[in-house]
Amino acid sequence: MHKRTLLQSLAAAAAAAALPLAALAADKSVTIGITAGPHAQIAEVAKRVAEKSGLKVKLVEFSDFIQPNAALAQGEIDANIYQHVPFLETQNKDRGYKLVAVAPAVRQQMGIYSKKVAKLADLKTGARVGIPNDPTNGSRALMVLAEQGLVQLKPGVTTRASALDIVANPKKLKFVELEAAQLARSLDDLDAAAVNSSYAVAAGLRPTGDSLALENPNTPYVTVVIATRAGHEKDADLLAFVKAYQSPEVKDFVAAQFKGAYTVAW
Repeated sequence: MHKRTLLQSLAAAAAAAALPLAALAADKSVTIGITAGPHAQIAEVAKRVAEKSGLKVKLVEFSDFIQPNAALAQGEIDANIYQHVPFLETQNKDRGYKLVAVAPAVRQQMGIYSKKVAKLADLKTGARVGIPNDPTNGSRALMVLAEQGLVQLKPGVTTRASALDIVANPKKLKFVELEAAQLARSLDDLDAAAVNSSYAVAAGLRPTGDSLALENPNTPYVTVVIATRAGHEKDADLLAFVKAYQSPEVKDFVAAQFKGAYTVAW
């Protein structure tokens, strides 16, 4: 019996060894969630790099900032690329997720844009300013406006700032909260809006050329991370994708395609 079992094992091993490399590589796969626009474009390049080494990559595109983490927490995807650490931490706290950052991806700055004025000082009293309706990016927008002297926030208020934390608003700006993905498309109806670079670039805006102000590049909001579920940080296929993402090919693509609007963070 023992001899027959041994022979069966050897036969199975030989059969596996006889399989073409492509068949073996088919077992190596990873599913990555990204938001539409630049993150999707960059991930496509990383996908091509990964597949050269036998890793099959499936990209799932989302149109907002909420669903990628919900899908990740539910195990529908293996990782996502679209958020900064403060947003990730807020989602964990507010929604009970257990998500972690695996590696840095790219840097992007939020900008203030307008089709009505050429500089922020020209905003009229009572101007309508759009900001993201999720708490983290909404506070991020308020801090950019505070840096420009348009509002003043309570001392010490940072990642959880809201309109209630404004202690001075000389121009009596009216804040319009919208989904982050809608802000660039709403510029015709607003006097100005704070737009994440991913959506700004997708709408044809150039952060370094079209924005009236950009946030401080040293804030924790600027670096986008590759995130996964806690306990999966060392999954071999995920780490193989991270290696492909942080490759010279992706770095060159980001530099050529986005010309400073995005830069690599590794």
